[in-house]
Amino acid sequence: MVRKLIRLIAICAATAWPLCHPVSAQTPDLRNGGKLLLTNGVTTVEGSSGGGLATWSVIAGNETRNGIGVSGHITLVELPDYRLQNHGVAVGLFDGVELSYARQNLDTKAMGAALGLGQGYMINQDIFGAKMRIAGDLVYGDPLMPQIAIGVQHKRNLDGNVTGAVGAADSDGTDYYVSATKLFLSHSLLANATVRYTNANQGGLLGFGGDRNADKSLQFEGSLAYQLSRKLVIGGEYRTKPDNLSFAREDDWFDAFAAFAITRNLTVTAAYADLGSVATADKQRGALFSLQAAF
Repeated sequence: MVRKLIRLIAICAATAWPLCHPVSAQTPDLRNGGKLLLTNGVTTVEGSSGGGLATWSVIAGNETRNGIGVSGHITLVELPDYRLQNHGVAVGLFDGVELSYARQNLDTKAMGAALGLGQGYMINQDIFGAKMRIAGDLVYGDPLMPQIAIGVQHKRNLDGNVTGAVGAADSDGTDYYVSATKLFLSHSLLANATVRYTNANQGGLLGFGGDRNADKSLQFEGSLAYQLSRKLVIGGEYRTKPDNLSFAREDDWFDAFAAFAITRNLTVTAAYADLGSVATADKQRGALFSLQAAF
């Protein structure tokens, strides 16, 4: 299924299939041939475009259907017992296809010693993503019709000895998702809903599947954002998680964020993030900071 989806995405990009980038009658409203400010979203902890925790249907980069956009990011999530750092790049093809890569590094800090891994042990994961816009428009068109995209994320945990020790069934896994996002411009309000089919433990950092459940399940990601000005957006996100491991309970995630466009090409995001229980450590609440450059 992954190969078929990637092949379809490649055909879409190569042939400029109109469904991937419908023409809008309001193209004069676009800024300098690019997207409206902040409508490309920021970058999630998994490298796709969206909010900090939830994937949206938006496509990376500032370019519209007339060009190729690109974005790069670095994100830090500082928690009481863990530190997650990730960085990556995403390419947006004609506002219809997104290809992304992210590297996640989880610093176990003092918890590494408690878990028998060693002080400051690093758990690493590569995430390769592809997203295709299949219908609708984020801003224009029918006000009740959202922009819809389908996507896939292949996750490759580089610490198979750790995932095996905690009881995960696999060290590699693939998520599939469908996202619907709409910006109600007259109300300065953005709404997003994503359904993800996954068996990833802590997003894959603790492997995939486990002794409690090895199969994939449907999980939900929701976001609401309000635009205070052209450059400043505030909002919140909620993301449900599978709970596959007896070793470590897994809780749902949520955050409250603010994103500010420093310039047309540079956006900074700050958030309060509550990840619940992470690898036996409860009350993992802290700060998320992200810097994104987009062209």
